[in-house]
This record gives sequence, C-alpha cells and structure tokens, in this order.
Amino acid sequence: MNFSGVLQYVNLYGLAILLVIMVPNIIYAGKYPENFENLWRNKFVEMLEQIGRFGCFGFMIVILPWFKFGFASGKIFAAYLIADGILLFLYCAVWVIYFNKNTLFRAIALSVLPSLLFLTSGILTAYLPLAVSACIFAPCHVLISVKNCILQNK
Repeated sequence: MNFSGVLQYVNLYGLAILLVIMVPNIIYAGKYPENFENLWRNKFVEMLEQIGRFGCFGFMIVILPWFKFGFASGKIFAAYLIADGILLFLYCAVWVIYFNKNTLFRAIALSVLPSLLFLTSGILTAYLPLAVSACIFAPCHVLISVKNCILQNK
C-alpha cells in the first residue's frame, strides 16, 4: 500500500483539529501539573470518559473502512469547517482568557466546547463511531470537570 492508500483512512482535518486542541492543554499541563489531578473519584464515570476520549481522539483521525465517512454535499463540508473552526476558536479563546483562573465557567466551557466539536464532527461527517464516542465522552467529561473545579476551589 502506498502513501495515498493510507491517506484514505486518515482524516487530516480531524488531525489538525486535535493538534490545535492539544496545544493549550500541553502548555497548561507543563505550567500547572498539579491542576490535572483528578480530585473527584468515580471509577465508572472516569472509565467511560476515557473510553469516550480515546474514541473521539482516534475516530477524529482514523477512518474505519467499514463505516460511512464523508460529506453529503459541499455545503455540509463547509458547515463542518465553519462549525469546527468556530468551536476551536472559542476553545482557544477560553484558554487564553481564563488560563490562570480556575473558575466554574472555564471548567464548563473547556469541557463542553470540545464535546460539541467531537459530536458536530461525527454528525457532519456521518461517522457513527465518532458520534457515539462523543455521546459517551461529553456527559462524563463535563461532570468530571465541574466536580474537580468545585473541589479545587473549596
């Protein structure tokens, strides 16, 4: 299989989106590693969040050939780029504005925005594995983020 054959199984837009999402997280983790400690313990919710997270990360990039993936029209593709672009912009803006502030708004925004991005991407690409992963990830990630913020601010 040549390089172009491999690319049919890779969503380069999804890869770029994930790289953008990861940059502020890596910078923050390097500066404040203690803030990545999970204070709220619920093994079941944590396990579901991790399953959803790795599913979202993996399915944003890897296209499984036995599942439908694509855009029904050029307008849907444009909607994908616009929606994901807006959600990425908002996500990065929240990181910039609230970088040193551990507020409930930041916790909610930084968990809801990527969740919406993953779900939107799954729906607009008609890629069921990504949409299902986002549905697992979103409520767990928001819950864990909110609970940890409340506990950190006590």
